[in-house]
Amino acid sequence: MGKVTGFLEIDRRERRYALASDRIRHYREFMLPVSEEATRDQAARCMDCGIPYCHNGCPVNNQIPDWNDLVYSGEWRAALENLHSTNNFPEFTGRVCPAPCEASCTLNIQDAPVTIKTIECAIVDRGWEEGWIFPEPRTRETGKKVAVVGSGPAGLACAQQLARAGHEVHVFEKNAKPGGLLRYGIPDFKMEKHNVDRRVAQMEAEGVMFHCGVTAGAGLAASRLLAEHDAVVLAGGAEKPRDLPIPGRELNGVHFAMDFLPQQNRRVSREPIIANDQPILASGKHVIVVGGGDTGSDCIGTSVRQGALSVTQLEIMPKPPEKENKLLTWPDWPLKLRTSSSHEEGAERDFAVMTQRMSGENGAVKKLHCVRLDTAMKPALGTEFELRADLVLLAMGFVSPVHEGLLTDLGVALDARGNVAASPVEYRCSVEKVFACGDMRRGQSLVVWAIREGRQAARAVDLFLEGETALPR
Repeated sequence: MGKVTGFLEIDRRERRYALASDRIRHYREFMLPVSEEATRDQAARCMDCGIPYCHNGCPVNNQIPDWNDLVYSGEWRAALENLHSTNNFPEFTGRVCPAPCEASCTLNIQDAPVTIKTIECAIVDRGWEEGWIFPEPRTRETGKKVAVVGSGPAGLACAQQLARAGHEVHVFEKNAKPGGLLRYGIPDFKMEKHNVDRRVAQMEAEGVMFHCGVTAGAGLAASRLLAEHDAVVLAGGAEKPRDLPIPGRELNGVHFAMDFLPQQNRRVSREPIIANDQPILASGKHVIVVGGGDTGSDCIGTSVRQGALSVTQLEIMPKPPEKENKLLTWPDWPLKLRTSSSHEEGAERDFAVMTQRMSGENGAVKKLHCVRLDTAMKPALGTEFELRADLVLLAMGFVSPVHEGLLTDLGVALDARGNVAASPVEYRCSVEKVFACGDMRRGQSLVVWAIREGRQAARAVDLFLEGETALPR
């Protein structure tokens, strides 16, 4: 723990955002870090609560009270070593994780949890600045060869663990650069891509071989994957988006969020737009975002930066309460209204709204025709209304991995939701020597869950190949 009376003496102090009027002019990160002294004070607030409920909320099993105490004591390098013992990429989670650990913090009973996410990010950022993070090449060779399909957070975590265990690891990525959703889905204003680049460089120095521009199941046949590797890990994510099958869906100007966001990320990185893809831009348009989650929020922030005339976000669910009932929800993740930095930059939000159809002119969308829902989630008579729309972005989540191609060719069994069926202990699929982890196994989820699954899958693969393993769960 930190200071014995720290939580009584020190108020919660979180990172601040740069002014919205300034940050919408660029795509750089805009979180303003707190000073070393302030971070130490915040770590001091970690109380001796007996049962660290923050562990209940953290999927990667971060030893949060331990590294809070180390930061409070000024032992930053030891804190970094502790943090890395459970999380390969704290700079990712320290930027984009919704921090379920803070929701579970005992001090959250009073709406003032320890700033766990901020402290985590400060530890790893200092580690990079001080040169404490460097390649850790394997000290032995097992002679075993493993293929990891997909280089998102699950694939990267799995590959790094397996390489350090002594295996020859090949990562296959269909895009031009590694990173998966970290690179192409998360906007740069939430996480700049140099964070991904330096981890990829570290992993390459550790012996991981990245093969980009290679689509497993198309350019690389499933049979070849199996024949040339001792184990195959499927970490390709859940990329099949939930569609909105209503009249007018075929109109120009209606796009999936994950067609829109990667384009802008490629522009920022000066990477060519994929051939034959039509440019999707919000400049000078009235934008409607259908879907109230994080992807929808990312669409808002990107649209504002591109110069949209207006941005409206529609959510089919009722408006959540401003605050949760702690006695009913704590230490679990609560349902409550969450306002992101993108919402603050200029967006209207509307809840309990169903889009019934779209209409347009000359083949392009111009209006959304909507209706409000009652408490039974049924259309309420007389509540129909229209919204002007020049660009409609569908951000309603993902239903499953893409089955066509690799999964079909491998013949792996699927679960009831269409994900690859594999145990959360052994991570083994129905096909011999094939494993699955991350969103491809559990469905659409968080970066922190992907890292957990990648680490655990690596342990399962190592155990399968060697009969024993020293990798942690």
